[in-house]
Amino acid sequence: MEDERSRSLLQLMVTEGLVPSQEEEEKREIVISKLKNIVMAWAKRVAWQRRLPKQDIAASSATILTYGSYGLGVYNSESDIDALCVGPYFATMAEDFFIVLYNMLKSRQEVSEIHCVKDAKVPLMRFKFDGISVDLPYAQLKVLSVPENVDIFNPFFLRDIDETGWKSLSGVRANKRICQLVPNLEMFQAMLRCVKLWAKRRGVYGNLNGFLGGVHLAILAAFVCQCDPNASLSSLISNFFKTYAFWTWPTPVVLQDGMLQPTVNPIKTPLSMPIQLPCSPYEYCHSNITKSTFYKIRAEFLRGHNLTKDLWKSDFDWHNIFEPFPYTKKYTRFAKIFVSACQQDELGDWVGWIKSRFRCLLFKLEEVQGLCDPNPAEYIDMDVAEPNVVFYWGLQPGKTNNIDIESVREDFWRNISNGYQGPFGRIELSIVQASQLPKYAQNDTLTRKGTKACWKIIDYNQQRIPVYSRHLPHYVVGYVSTNGDPEYPSAGC
Repeated sequence: MEDERSRSLLQLMVTEGLVPSQEEEEKREIVISKLKNIVMAWAKRVAWQRRLPKQDIAASSATILTYGSYGLGVYNSESDIDALCVGPYFATMAEDFFIVLYNMLKSRQEVSEIHCVKDAKVPLMRFKFDGISVDLPYAQLKVLSVPENVDIFNPFFLRDIDETGWKSLSGVRANKRICQLVPNLEMFQAMLRCVKLWAKRRGVYGNLNGFLGGVHLAILAAFVCQCDPNASLSSLISNFFKTYAFWTWPTPVVLQDGMLQPTVNPIKTPLSMPIQLPCSPYEYCHSNITKSTFYKIRAEFLRGHNLTKDLWKSDFDWHNIFEPFPYTKKYTRFAKIFVSACQQDELGDWVGWIKSRFRCLLFKLEEVQGLCDPNPAEYIDMDVAEPNVVFYWGLQPGKTNNIDIESVREDFWRNISNGYQGPFGRIELSIVQASQLPKYAQNDTLTRKGTKACWKIIDYNQQRIPVYSRHLPHYVVGYVSTNGDPEYPSAGC
């Protein structure tokens, strides 16, 4: 019966499109291979621009390391590729990564929609390569030659690395350590695919909305795998919900690692759900969890446990665990967040910025309303001419209907106005009844692909000026857009 339950779950994963085809796997492998060749050529070009000795130019190299869902082996046909460019000591981020490599990538016919995300915590380039979305941050090591499979745990490569490089490397380091620490990698990957589907369907996935991100779920799943190394897939899923339904938060979740000395007194943290990064005994995963989202995550853990505590019941059905969260049945009122921009190219930038500040809005709504459930699904109002994205957040039943939404809007507007570099769009907040929701927001499918935060896509009609190498007079390393002001160029954006 246990084997049968596991087989039926594996079949559900295939039916839901969670397992990529051989063709999709090969396509991504080709993209990674091409990117490696490009950054290798880039390192040698920059070495030549720096007028390094011939033997150093020949020895110089850079590489690509993958992380995220692709690095963990749990991606599907819709997944992006998170790839880290690791370069040598002489290749800077400002000039060589964001100008030289940017221009090399832009000139490739396989590359489209390339733009720079410079103001994020981890600066990166975002583009499509053969139709597959790629996020490419940068880490600069203090070496001349970066091996293809560089050991990112080796102190030799990590010496004197700057804070930005360290942040860029943290995702790769966490991924690799998780894969090393789980007792059965294939079982862990199958389990994580299921857990991610559950989190997305039940509306508890997405760090920007105050829920669990990919790295949080990976560590939670890996911990359960460590606790029962020989368990079947069905038992692992059952154990996952049982473990976290009764977890005594804020006790941190810490993977067992024989290489690290156990922390006798875990560091104090304000996080309500602390989850420790496996590559550092002193650092927790970044989290935006609030009072409201903490409550919902725990409720969903408990629901999952109630549905999986008896796998042997004759009427057991995995589909019940992955049933979409019934927002319109659960809530009678919603906070409607309407975000729009004048141009389609500006919308992703504007929406991305607002989503990065959602935690502040959630705090304000909790202050005036009590609990709030920020549905991560994003919709488009087709009746509005300008490009837009709409969110509907469930509000706690039984509270007063007299929310001063205008004060909430003013408070949030002050927050998002501070530090934004792009053209401002429009944002409207209002309270709507469940009966007023448009049809597209009533199906609770939670399968819509999210709008990624992105910075303004280059306008090729803008004036662009050449950037000359500081090391080779008259040699153009690339071009930058002036954004209408030749005094303040924005490299590659």
